[in-house]
Amino acid sequence: MKPLIAFVDVDDTLIRSVGSKRVPVTNVVEHVKVLFEAGAELYCWSTGGGEYAEEAARAVGLHHCFRAFLPKPQLLIDDQPFVDWRGVDYRHPLNCYNSNDR
Repeated sequence: MKPLIAFVDVDDTLIRSVGSKRVPVTNVVEHVKVLFEAGAELYCWSTGGGEYAEEAARAVGLHHCFRAFLPKPQLLIDDQPFVDWRGVDYRHPLNCYNSNDR
């Protein structure tokens, strides 16, 4: 079975800004740990760029979980629209749980 491949956003997903503070989104941090331990192939990305994504992952103690740190794309070129991609699940940060549920 192929591993789950997941892309995790930074702002308001992995880290939330509260005033001048940046705080981890605990349930997402824990969910990423569970996915990593289950063998998922994880990528951290952000509109702020790859270096920003890497810094954020390091700040919440998840740097080791990610294979790469990427900028979010501004253009996707594919023969299928995103909504038609088979096997792709969108998960809002509030719907990340501390279980083995992918």
